Amino acid sequence: MGATETTRVTPLIGVTTSEVRPATATRPEEHADPRRPEMALGMTYMRAVQRTGGAPVVIPPLPGGAEALLERVDGVLLSGGPDLDPIAYRHEAHPELGPTWRELDEVEFELARGADQRGIPVLGICRGVQALNTVRGGTLHQDLPSLNGSRIDHRQTDGGDVLTHEIAIEPGTQLERLTGGGRLEVNSFHHQGIDRLGDGLVVSARSEDGVIEAIEDPASRFFLGVQWHAEFLAERAAEHAIFRAFLEAAAEPRA
Repeated sequence: MGATETTRVTPLIGVTTSEVRPATATRPEEHADPRRPEMALGMTYMRAVQRTGGAPVVIPPLPGGAEALLERVDGVLLSGGPDLDPIAYRHEAHPELGPTWRELDEVEFELARGADQRGIPVLGICRGVQALNTVRGGTLHQDLPSLNGSRIDHRQTDGGDVLTHEIAIEPGTQLERLTGGGRLEVNSFHHQGIDRLGDGLVVSARSEDGVIEAIEDPASRFFLGVQWHAEFLAERAAEHAIFRAFLEAAAEPRA
């Protein structure tokens, strides 16, 4: 290799599996393995990471492995999934709270907290942004439809590539610098949303009914969460810029 050549670093991105399906919910193919609990993770996350220059690796929801994983990965992507158990922020369960899985929550919190402490870049999507807010001490709205003034259906029935409402991006934020700011049409597949912000976080986008759509930590190298499913839109300029910035931060040497 010549003296002027440089080696391209491909960051290794750990992507959490935030959904587990019990054996009774699986439908094995003929001649395949028997029914058993299965991890479920959309390939859209993996493709979005790969197409913007990263090497994705799936992180299973098993307790006790965060320390070893965080020694090896360059970035953590927290994926979407079921509702978070409000015990994490010391609230009683709302009557309309959806199914939760505390063991899964704890694994994701351990990864998010460990990455945050080590300065490893973190990107949260949908449930992932809620997990980021929770590990920083914030709280969640457990049932958005019951909020007074909520005028938007945040749980669309159309496909992930269908845009259903607008968000307003806050001036002066990293999200503005990445996307160009202003207003952005997004998809929407969430039941819960951010209530009280976690420590050190700022709001970087809201929907027209005031629901928080993105948060970030201005003091971190990369600590950003978006409420919409950006992985479905990763080839659009705004989301491509988010993934690109995340991967560029992950490719930098650790402090």
